[in-house]
Amino acid sequence: MDSPVSDTETVPIEVIFQQECYESSEEPPMEEWSSLEIVPQEENKKKILHQEGLYDPGSGEVCTKYITMSASSVLRHPYFCYPAIKDPGIEKALLEPEAVLKYPDDGQALYLDICEEMKQCPVRSFHKGLLGSKIDLRYYCVNADGIRAMAAALRYNKTVKSLNFTDNFLNDDASFHLGNMLITNSTITELNLRGCRIGPGGAMRLLHNLPHNKGLVTLDLSYNQLGDEGMTHLAKAIFYGLDVKKINLAYNNITGKGVMHLVDSFETHNKFTHINLSWNKLYTPGGAPFLMKLSETSTTLQVLDLSWNSLGGPKFGFAIKSILECPLIKKLNLSNNKFEGEAMAAIASNLTKAKKLQTLHLSYNPLTPADALAVLNKVRMVASKLQKLYMENVFVDGEFLSLLERIKRMKSKKNVVVTYGGVVSKFVGKGPDPRDLILNRVEYLAKKPKKNKVDIALFMLQLQKENRSIMGLKEFVAVLEEGGLRLDDSIVDELFNVFPGTASAKFKTININLMVEYMKRKWPDRQLPPTPPPEPEPEPVPVPVKPKKKGKK
Repeated sequence: MDSPVSDTETVPIEVIFQQECYESSEEPPMEEWSSLEIVPQEENKKKILHQEGLYDPGSGEVCTKYITMSASSVLRHPYFCYPAIKDPGIEKALLEPEAVLKYPDDGQALYLDICEEMKQCPVRSFHKGLLGSKIDLRYYCVNADGIRAMAAALRYNKTVKSLNFTDNFLNDDASFHLGNMLITNSTITELNLRGCRIGPGGAMRLLHNLPHNKGLVTLDLSYNQLGDEGMTHLAKAIFYGLDVKKINLAYNNITGKGVMHLVDSFETHNKFTHINLSWNKLYTPGGAPFLMKLSETSTTLQVLDLSWNSLGGPKFGFAIKSILECPLIKKLNLSNNKFEGEAMAAIASNLTKAKKLQTLHLSYNPLTPADALAVLNKVRMVASKLQKLYMENVFVDGEFLSLLERIKRMKSKKNVVVTYGGVVSKFVGKGPDPRDLILNRVEYLAKKPKKNKVDIALFMLQLQKENRSIMGLKEFVAVLEEGGLRLDDSIVDELFNVFPGTASAKFKTININLMVEYMKRKWPDRQLPPTPPPEPEPEPVPVPVKPKKKGKK
């Protein structure tokens, strides 16, 4: 049995790993200090550039003119040489022209910039409309100064086709900018300036460059106070090749003298298809020759509006007759004029020759039932292509109504539309004979003076005896004054109405035979004294012959 180990005896122990432990108060050895780590310094860029030959520090000498610049407050000494800097654009800004700022063709950005430059408030409706096909600014109170920005925005626009400035007050400057805009913009086909009061000056500036535009089709210049002076500028534009097809010149105080300015221009260039000359003064001298020239030179005219011009008489009747000979005329408006009688007969005679005429306005003309019947008789013919006949406020008779019923039963005329004002009957009320009344008045006036009393019955019998049966107004009045009888103009007119002579469009005549025939029935006891037989011519007295004396040969 072994004996136990004693306390003093050591047992050997094998060491596998030993951790070095330091006390917290001790510092690491000096070799491990982080402050002693050598950080490589950044190389000097100038030295690198100098080694590559891209930098020269200079000679080191200082020019004396720079000595005054020395100051202790300068952190970087001005004598130190720095590399040259690149030009930031100063040379380009001074020597080269400024680059042009380009805007999109729609003009929205350009419109806003010009409004900002002019300190104008942009019109939102116009700004949005630049992307559409129609800009409607009627009754918008557009400032005339703002038209400049709008015209600049529309100069190269390719979408807007219709521009409406109805009832906006535009001055000469606004008309000038609109005219310049139309030089480059050929997309706009309709320009409406109704009621803008541009006047002759505005018309001159608008129409000056318009012949260069080949896209504008419709131009509305109504209610613009153009007058006859404005027609001179329009005539000049037409002469140089105005391509507008539809023009509205209504309510511009244009007289016959004004439209005569267009006659010479129509001989060289006339492409109008729609012309509106309503509410003017074409009844003045020059209106009828203008219509004649229009019919001769126009081969494209389709619609003509001549309403509210007080036209009437044979002269204008024959002028309208020639208008109906235009090959493409489709609509003719003659309402609110003074056509009747011979003028209406001339117009009706050419209704069958107008092969394209579809609508005829004759409303509010003083047409008689006979005139209305004459027009309807032309409509009844197969050669007439008229489909709409408007005769408002024109009174017709029963014969007109029966003819209209027969026309509606025709297959080729079943779509014809005819309007009229009212129907008058053939009833004639009984009353005093106007011939008796007027002759009693003339008899009273002839015997009223105390001296030089005239017997009107014997006076007329004497005129009949002298074979003066038909007399004009001036001749009749002169004969009465020679006989010592002076009558008022109203009484003379009534005599011509109750005893009419041969019908004439230029002057009235009186039939003395009709007057004498009625006087013989009214005053049968008044007769001219019998004409004494002619006295026989005295026989010639024979001349005595002296006897010859004897003794003389």
